[in-house]
Amino acid sequence: MSQPKVGVLHYIRAFIYYLGFYPVTIIHSTLSLIVSPVLNFRQRFKFVTLINYFYIFWLRICCGVGVKITGRENLPADGAYVAIANHSSEWETLFLQTFVRPQCAVLKKELLKIPFFGWALGLLDPIAIDRSQRRGALKQLLTEGKSRLEDDIPVVIFPQGTRVPVGKMGKFNKGGAMLALSAGVPVVPIIHDAGIYWPGKSFAKLPGTVQVHVGEPIPVEGRSVDEIHADMVAWLEQHMDELNLL
Repeated sequence: MSQPKVGVLHYIRAFIYYLGFYPVTIIHSTLSLIVSPVLNFRQRFKFVTLINYFYIFWLRICCGVGVKITGRENLPADGAYVAIANHSSEWETLFLQTFVRPQCAVLKKELLKIPFFGWALGLLDPIAIDRSQRRGALKQLLTEGKSRLEDDIPVVIFPQGTRVPVGKMGKFNKGGAMLALSAGVPVVPIIHDAGIYWPGKSFAKLPGTVQVHVGEPIPVEGRSVDEIHADMVAWLEQHMDELNLL
């Protein structure tokens, strides 16, 4: 699928978005660092991620980017699970923290070094992976991920590993399936088309409604990693095709 054409107005609207994004991020991150020592994890998660609601709201006001969710009822109301989603934008990293609550995100450790934003992100006890250490990263994912799941905290993984442009599939790794099987929890697949409206690494945003589809939980009992992974990838591929992402 080809990307819509970006015009000058899109850059102006994005500039206004970031005029609000950065000052609010600095203020809220500073407050989060101050109050977090007296909060437990769930309280801390609620406080730190309040800003994500602002991000999504402000994006709609400034850039005309809304969201429509299909299959919300498939998201477990309680209990642990592994949520996996495609990765094509920065949008989903912001939105999913308002959707899967609380959560432990799997991310690259370099993000924690970003002033203010990264410092606040570190307060959420993410699984910060060093992607240059592939074997060590997988061991870290399984060890820390299982610990979070045992505490009934869902783990959010982008199995493509990095942002993949609209029109490309990328490669889905098996870490999510391995973690879910080792912990005995289901996999919940999530697909979105945010890359159409907020292309990865793009300053400009395009108006429209991001479609988010949530699939039924994929069971793991009595199954192999390959079987779980195959079901997961088949669902993602089918819905990427339906959303014209391929």
